[in-house]
Amino acid sequence: MIALSVVIITKNEEKNIKECIESVRGWADEIVIVDDNSSDRTRDMASEYTDKILVRKMDIEGRHRNWAYQQAKNEWVLSLDADERVTEELKQEIEEFLKSSPQAVACSIPRRNYIGSYWVKYGGWYPSPQLKMFFKDRFKWEESHVHPIAFVDGDTAPLKSDIIHYSYRDITDFINKLNNQTTLEVQKWVDQGKEIKSSRFLRRSIDRFLRSYFRKQGFKDGFYGFVLAYFASLYQFLSLIKYKELKRKT
Repeated sequence: MIALSVVIITKNEEKNIKECIESVRGWADEIVIVDDNSSDRTRDMASEYTDKILVRKMDIEGRHRNWAYQQAKNEWVLSLDADERVTEELKQEIEEFLKSSPQAVACSIPRRNYIGSYWVKYGGWYPSPQLKMFFKDRFKWEESHVHPIAFVDGDTAPLKSDIIHYSYRDITDFINKLNNQTTLEVQKWVDQGKEIKSSRFLRRSIDRFLRSYFRKQGFKDGFYGFVLAYFASLYQFLSLIKYKELKRKT
């Protein structure tokens, strides 16, 4: 085993948690589950693999994740969501990286994103690297509800091997998450006192579709490429509508 803590954030993940943990079991020497008051069997299933299961209600995403990482015993942390899996190639690459006495304090890892069983290869969806492994005392997230910014005190290094990410079960799941994320995004703007101009967001809505479908070649993903480009545009438009509505209420 390697001196690495895998920290997994969960909320009603009984359909995912077993495969996620199986992908790192017997490899990392610590698995930490931080559960947001699941009402299903998530914690029971996780307890078959680790006794370090902590319960904490997620208040603000960035704050929640920062707290979770500080519960790890090791200096290096690999942060996973329950819908992510670590490939054998990535395991080997991480082992080699940690044995090399690295100067970098964080690593970006490409993610292979899926909708159902379909791997989305274009439209900016791959490799879509994320800062997923880091020296815990040199890394933190902005304390915001959605799309927090990462702060790294030092250099970062890119890894080449993928994390498998089962992003969405299907289109319905995508729509539900898009609705939730736009609500949180708008609340973040209001909390920060941002003033949003309609004309800017209408232009951005059009630009997001064109960028995803044409410039980033989303059309090569066929049906899904069009749908995802449309949803990228819709994200901007929904955020604008929700912002206008929330401002009227406050």
